[in-house]
Amino acid sequence: MKPRAIDLFSGCGGLSLGLKQAGFEIIAAVELDSVAAQTYEANHGLGVVRLKDIQRVSANGLRSELGLRPSELELLAGCPPCQGFSTLRTRNGAQRNRDRRNDLVGEMLRFAKAFLPKAVMMENVPGLLGRKPFIDLCKGLERLGYIVTYGIQDAADHGVPQRRRRLILLAGRGFEIPFARRSTRRATVREAISRIAKAGRSGDPLHDWPEKRSEKIVRLIKDIPKNGGSRLDLPRRRQLECHRKSDGFRDIYGRMAWDGVSPTITSGCFNPSKGRFLHPTENRAITMREAALLQSFPKSYKFILSAGKEAIALMIGNALPPELIRRQALKIIATVKSA
Repeated sequence: MKPRAIDLFSGCGGLSLGLKQAGFEIIAAVELDSVAAQTYEANHGLGVVRLKDIQRVSANGLRSELGLRPSELELLAGCPPCQGFSTLRTRNGAQRNRDRRNDLVGEMLRFAKAFLPKAVMMENVPGLLGRKPFIDLCKGLERLGYIVTYGIQDAADHGVPQRRRRLILLAGRGFEIPFARRSTRRATVREAISRIAKAGRSGDPLHDWPEKRSEKIVRLIKDIPKNGGSRLDLPRRRQLECHRKSDGFRDIYGRMAWDGVSPTITSGCFNPSKGRFLHPTENRAITMREAALLQSFPKSYKFILSAGKEAIALMIGNALPPELIRRQALKIIATVKSA
């Protein structure tokens, strides 16, 4: 029988996909956003995801519904919304952020108390480290008999062609779970997106979505040097006035480099004014399909097109890279079996 997992805060399914690729069976998922839940169901089947506010889900009730006794579940995993701890939203950490979503980290502990799973895995932004919700989670898990390990991991060190630093917590009930070994080489932007059909003529709506840019911006993009160039490579007179006045956000209107990793894919990944999101050689931003590939989703992964580009970009930018999760999940399975 496959080891079983529950995915809290499942989003569009990146965490579940990585767990399934490693050999887990996802027996339940919880997600509040209806578009994300529809996308999850389109890829993982009906009847798995509960479209509900997690704070209104009875943990003991879900355990009973699934026919599980305490300690029978192999893995409880989740990624509580991280916006409340994002350094970008708090001006690089200089301001406190009282986002109400900060309290959702505690839901991981509530479900852990009800299920007493063999293992717990939580992923979040590095800004959560040292904050009270994270400290309380660690202490709560330790009181339940878990040995807690945590650290900052870069997805680029685990087969994902993207620079993405994340805080990962691993907890085994009575045993320690090590991190997956880092790769000796990094996957590149070239490996992820160079072989995909030309945007606009591929037959994949996610890849063919047209851009709308002013002539001024189109000319600016054409002038930015290929393969890693930046707006800073242009003569000062060719830079936008707003850029000349600011010394920050140096990656905006920058191109990705073929033989490097991409920057962190965010919800603004279709907009070059939000970061280094221009294609290495073509005069456009990366497409939504390319963004998903850089997150390590397979080309066949479905997204609900009727939701619109911004909603799709939000799902992709918020998703966990499946390949990062797959590698760590393999380590969890091996450790649980030997414990």
